[in-house]
Amino acid sequence: MKVLVVNAGSSSLKLSVLADDEVLAARSVERWDGQGSLTELGELLEEVGPVDAVGHRVVHGGPRHAGPARIDAALIGELIALTELAPLHQPRALAAIDALRGLLPSTPQVACFDTAFHHTLPSAAATYALPAAWNERWGLRRYGFHGLSHAYAAGRAAQIAGRSTDGLRVVSCHLGAGASLCAVVGGVSVDTTMGFTPLAGLVMATRSGSVDPGVLIWLLQTGRVPLDELADALAHRSGLAGLSGTSGDLRDVLAARDHGEPAAVLAYDVFVHRLARQVGAMATSCAGLDLLALTGGIGEHAAVLRADLAERLRYLGVSIDAARNAETSSDSDVSVPGSAVRTIVVTAGEDRQIVREVTALLA
Repeated sequence: MKVLVVNAGSSSLKLSVLADDEVLAARSVERWDGQGSLTELGELLEEVGPVDAVGHRVVHGGPRHAGPARIDAALIGELIALTELAPLHQPRALAAIDALRGLLPSTPQVACFDTAFHHTLPSAAATYALPAAWNERWGLRRYGFHGLSHAYAAGRAAQIAGRSTDGLRVVSCHLGAGASLCAVVGGVSVDTTMGFTPLAGLVMATRSGSVDPGVLIWLLQTGRVPLDELADALAHRSGLAGLSGTSGDLRDVLAARDHGEPAAVLAYDVFVHRLARQVGAMATSCAGLDLLALTGGIGEHAAVLRADLAERLRYLGVSIDAARNAETSSDSDVSVPGSAVRTIVVTAGEDRQIVREVTALLA
């Protein structure tokens, strides 16, 4: 089956066509606001010919969708209602769906959800300690995100390590501008760091990650920060950017740190501290650790971050080979031979995971 994969980000659009896990062609629209012509799509289809199906990455599937779903008017209505929970990504995904339905009206289209992989979370991991009536009435729970990436990374890491997924305990680290961890046991998500929205968990490029809710209540109650400003700051002006005064891209933070800028030094230290602490938490949810999988732009390309993280996780049995770590940026085992925990760098494969889910649904 030849599948067109549509990955709408908060400001970009990635298009690729795959068949049997092979990428036939790809295009990227770096600045796409959900409107205007998609000349790149026309070029892509001209290169590869007709496709059998379209798979869309959709960040939030809400409480009902534990797997991919065929796109129709009813599903689109559901996704529109979920926009307030993922305001950076959901509108772009909906715009892409609308555009593709217009351009390829007779081609089956499927939504693949970042939240679906985490529907297996046990109640103890998914439930917030809020009034039970609130949780029930408003669907308050830990949804988790980056599920497509985590599902692929955990499976691919097992392949690279030559391990069966049966009973395998993996902590998957999706580290990019957005970042989250997932505890995976036997191929199933049992815990994750993001929550009801993609703001929770790790420190990210511009997102705060988890913050004491009392701080936010205090800022609002005392009138120090208006609600709209607080929401904008948590999503766009916090994280590495807010602490370091840089763009928030880890490369810029590292460059500033190497120049001895104290704010960048602190930002990097906070990032690594939170990351290591949460890997330990995910390992606890797995009841041990066999594989540490690192993916995403930072996970694949920031060798210094991998080394610093491994040093902090030595107590868990993580140990990486300095030479292997320095030279790799794609699918590779960077562990010291014989280490108790294998550390695997995994090339991001959301597009391949989407193709697998589309194929399974339509087959």
